[in-house]
Amino acid sequence: MTFNDNANVSGNRARRRGRGAAIAGGGVGIGAIAVLLISLFTGTDLSGLLGGGGGGGAPAPESEIQDCETGADANEDDACRIAAGSLAIDQFWAETVEGYREPGVIVVDGETSTQCGTASNATGPFYCPPEETIYIDPTFYALLRERFDASAGPLAQLYVLAHEYGHHVQYITGVMEQNPNNGTGPDSNGVRMELQADCFAGAWVGQMTEQEDESGTPFLEAPTQQQVADALNAAETVGDDHIQEQSGGQVNPESWTHGSSDQRERWFREGYEGGVSVCDTFSIAGDRL
Repeated sequence: MTFNDNANVSGNRARRRGRGAAIAGGGVGIGAIAVLLISLFTGTDLSGLLGGGGGGGAPAPESEIQDCETGADANEDDACRIAAGSLAIDQFWAETVEGYREPGVIVVDGETSTQCGTASNATGPFYCPPEETIYIDPTFYALLRERFDASAGPLAQLYVLAHEYGHHVQYITGVMEQNPNNGTGPDSNGVRMELQADCFAGAWVGQMTEQEDESGTPFLEAPTQQQVADALNAAETVGDDHIQEQSGGQVNPESWTHGSSDQRERWFREGYEGGVSVCDTFSIAGDRL
């Protein structure tokens, strides 16, 4: 996946926020890794929301993403890639969901407070429903590569963003309200919610060349098979069973909140091949997830 160099991405609404430099040396300590294992892709953050957790102070000031004007800029910089990707994903969902409203997208520097808790690379990317905002620290991608053996290339990075957009769509369309948290397990609403977000992400990737800037230039080139495989690898890496194995524990499906590696990869592929219409993970039997 590559942005077209001459695509105009200057109209993105993404903002940068944070109150500290990145963790020294670009790494993450043992405690932060343990937090990441638990909270990847909105798991703990949404549970904290249901329990009324707060962010611990006023958020830091926001600023624009600098030097993010063209597709060439997005190809060179992770923060700009997030900002540019938000333009394409917003356009996709505006054409798909009647009455769609765009979420906020915050690129986190170090950490920042939110109504759903602290956002940082230790907590992983997440969507905060009361703010209708996605938070993502680009150094999270390096963490996936270094700690969890994922390739985390450009398309995998946009899969992460598109997954969080999937949660926004679930929120504004009432899916979250209709399917509240009912605990953990392979048949839980939490697992179904995450697998649907994976499917939504795949649906966007399958149509990602159709979004265009104001002059009619597509934002993105068609992904190669290797880039699609990279995105599938990212989905597999964040499966509950893989995370449990990597953390040295036993695989316990009854504690799952996001689904297995095979499930996450499969539902991404379902969306990629079949589009949004195949992404109803709530009406099928648990043994078919």
